[in-house]
Amino acid sequence: MKSILETLSEITGKAFEEAGYKKEAGRVSVSNRPDLCEYQCNGAMALAKEYKCAPKQIADAVVKLLEGKPEFESVEAVMPGFININISSAFLAEYVLAMSEDEKFGVNMPESKTIIVDYGGPNVAKALHVGHLRPAIIGESIKRILRYMGHNVIGDVHMGDWGKPMGLVMTEIQCRQPDLPYFDESYTGEYPKEPPFTVRDLEEIYPTASAKSKEDPDYNARALEATLKLQSGVRGYRALWDHIINVSVNDMKHIYERLHVDFDLWNGESTVQYLIPDMVKEMKESGVAYESDGALVIDVKEDTDTKEIPPCIVVKSDGASLYNTTDLATIKERVAKYDPAQIIYITDKRQDLYFEQVFRAARKAGLVSDKVTLSHIGFGTMNGKDGKPFKTRDGGVMRLESLITDIQNEMYVKIKENKEMDDAEARQTADLVGLSALLYGDLSNQAVKDYVFDMERFISFEGNTGPYILYTIVRIKSIIAKYAAQGGDVSSLKIGTPVNASEKDLMKALSSFAQTMESAASELAPHRICAYIYDLANALNSFYHETKILSEEDETKKGEYIALIDFTRKMLETCIDMLGFSAPDRM
Repeated sequence: MKSILETLSEITGKAFEEAGYKKEAGRVSVSNRPDLCEYQCNGAMALAKEYKCAPKQIADAVVKLLEGKPEFESVEAVMPGFININISSAFLAEYVLAMSEDEKFGVNMPESKTIIVDYGGPNVAKALHVGHLRPAIIGESIKRILRYMGHNVIGDVHMGDWGKPMGLVMTEIQCRQPDLPYFDESYTGEYPKEPPFTVRDLEEIYPTASAKSKEDPDYNARALEATLKLQSGVRGYRALWDHIINVSVNDMKHIYERLHVDFDLWNGESTVQYLIPDMVKEMKESGVAYESDGALVIDVKEDTDTKEIPPCIVVKSDGASLYNTTDLATIKERVAKYDPAQIIYITDKRQDLYFEQVFRAARKAGLVSDKVTLSHIGFGTMNGKDGKPFKTRDGGVMRLESLITDIQNEMYVKIKENKEMDDAEARQTADLVGLSALLYGDLSNQAVKDYVFDMERFISFEGNTGPYILYTIVRIKSIIAKYAAQGGDVSSLKIGTPVNASEKDLMKALSSFAQTMESAASELAPHRICAYIYDLANALNSFYHETKILSEEDETKKGEYIALIDFTRKMLETCIDMLGFSAPDRM
């Protein structure tokens, strides 16, 4: 099914062609002056020089061929050569009805591809904090958008689980519990099944160990030795590492579950260690990598660069691998295992240069072909009202779980104002609505931009917020429930021709779903979905306030109203699912 803009452009393009001009000039867009018209075509402006005539003359010729078309209510050429278009209500109703009966609501499915989304990126043995919010929910939404478009999408958390932080944690554990069998290299028995620490212990152990390593050279040396023992496969260190991974991952899964974030792969840096020796050897032998000041590097600069791009370091001068090394090995493994058409990385935008180096190095080393698209989405920071990165009241970095709990508790207070709702339902509803406030508050911003976390604004039931979107869905559910209670059968209803401006505006808002999805998928931009459903919710609420739906005396028209708002509900629920949240039955 063609999008409404494709349909209108095809009709207008044929008119340009019949008038003797280029068909491509007939591209139609949504009007940037809705007070003047609904859609517009500016193609005549670009043809004036080529055809040596005034744009208005071209537009007049095209308009003559468009007048009387059943798709158009009115079409007009205006100075200096714009074509203003209003579509007919009958055409619009027919289009929206076809959308409602289509499995994907009118979106044309592209050729299915395998796409890997690398998001999350937490380090084990550390608490998930507010800085982990954006990669998790942006990545999850992109994964869901691409799956809606029919792609095979694989989400990977890609944990940091192999470097010096592991050695630091193990060194501090040994300081506190030196008699544990993991540190006795002569121990041959079975290691304890229960870990010698909790997740809360780990969250305190790592910063303590990190601080000590900066002040005490001997402590730092012990941490490096512990890291080497782990990476060399010393039995006790591997067993202790397993405990650290299991405890950390179980806690991560609990928190990610609260955000409705789900990963297909729980891989980390450790997953690809087996590939690194041969990969490095191949890079050396091929001449792609060379030694520089004792380190092994790949030169990735290009003649077209306008800024300096430093070499990508593959192995440090002391023989240690880096994030670069494991990221290159991960690309190699992903290509071999999944044959992806695209790999998408979602991290802080300050890592733009890093990923440019890694992507170029991967291509130069032949780890990935030109058929595979490597993409980095760099996101901005979540700031407090002071414009600085979001902190707790005492200036510390807030745990992500605390942020989720705080916003859901604030919403619980608001929900409890509904005296008819018991405590259990209020809590369940608050969790759903609070999550919508958090996710929509973030995702409605373009990913690359910084934004201010404003809880009071995010939890509001008015304005461009998640709760406002959910309230709109709940309003529709309530109307449909009342219609059903009156004996109405929603399943047998069909959308009809609009009879007033607000009904037509609602249909126009619905009709732009296909182009919204295409842009959201191609740009990897969840904020496009947010903008769409905000406009749709506004159109629905205007229609609700200006139309007597349930009290409409014409039963046929009432049924058409109900069919229209029920389709709007389906559309809104489809979109919020792509954003990672769902709606309660009442608020």
